[in-house]
Amino acid sequence: MALNNLFFPSTFQEFFSTWSQYNNAVLYAGGSQIIRKQGKRFPTLPDNIISLEKMHELQKINRSERHLEIGAMVKLNQIINLGKIVPEALNLCLQNIAGPQLRSLATIGGNLCNQHRRLDACIPMIALDAQYELRTALTTRWISASRFSSLPGPPILAPQEILTRIRVPLDPWDFIWYRKLSIPGSSEPGGGILFIMRNQKNILTDIRVVYSGKAVLREKNCETMLAGKHLPLGYKETKAFIDGWKTYLSVIEGIESSIFPGNAEQISSELIKTQILGFIETTIMRISD
Repeated sequence: MALNNLFFPSTFQEFFSTWSQYNNAVLYAGGSQIIRKQGKRFPTLPDNIISLEKMHELQKINRSERHLEIGAMVKLNQIINLGKIVPEALNLCLQNIAGPQLRSLATIGGNLCNQHRRLDACIPMIALDAQYELRTALTTRWISASRFSSLPGPPILAPQEILTRIRVPLDPWDFIWYRKLSIPGSSEPGGGILFIMRNQKNILTDIRVVYSGKAVLREKNCETMLAGKHLPLGYKETKAFIDGWKTYLSVIEGIESSIFPGNAEQISSELIKTQILGFIETTIMRISD
């Protein structure tokens, strides 16, 4: 199918005017999602594309005392290269995305707005309580990262609405562990899981565990039960946390899919659940007796 139109707006006014006229146009940021599954020398492109590469407003990075604000068109490697001003949990997750070449093309907004699954950048954004700025031609609103990515299916975007800016809190965390998961026998990604914790004078003040893949999983009841506990955790507290996650995962279905024949979704979901529990058991034991 031939490419009919390629647009390069430089302002929001130009962008929304073009999008209104060509409402079936595909937004082009880094382009990695358009071409990643096309094993062709010359990839097939949509009829109408609106490139965001000249939208300089979407490429800004600002830091205040409490927040890091990142434009949706900022490349993943640009964020990594900011160094210590980036929250460690975010930096760690971004460094585990593909290789340097892809990270130099892929944008943070494209990663967060994937239509088919929750990619790696979603995990630290949810755990760190990030906020997203969403804009239409007439309105601007802020939404939490957890609400934006919580439901199955595409992210929560209204018609003709775009993610423009991400605001990440800079609150410090004392312990951070992250692992990418995999589905044996499949080329599909298995998602990732992040464990962050802070304490004050050996009192656990906050703990968060977030998995993101085809679905987003977070068991807040388990987090609440450990708040205020002394470190290292005792056997009963550790067991209760692990058992709570086991119960939580036991009633969740279809958290992943893969190339397995027959009951593929069930098989791959159980494999991912096993890896999630293994990670949780390993990490919680690091802060236990």
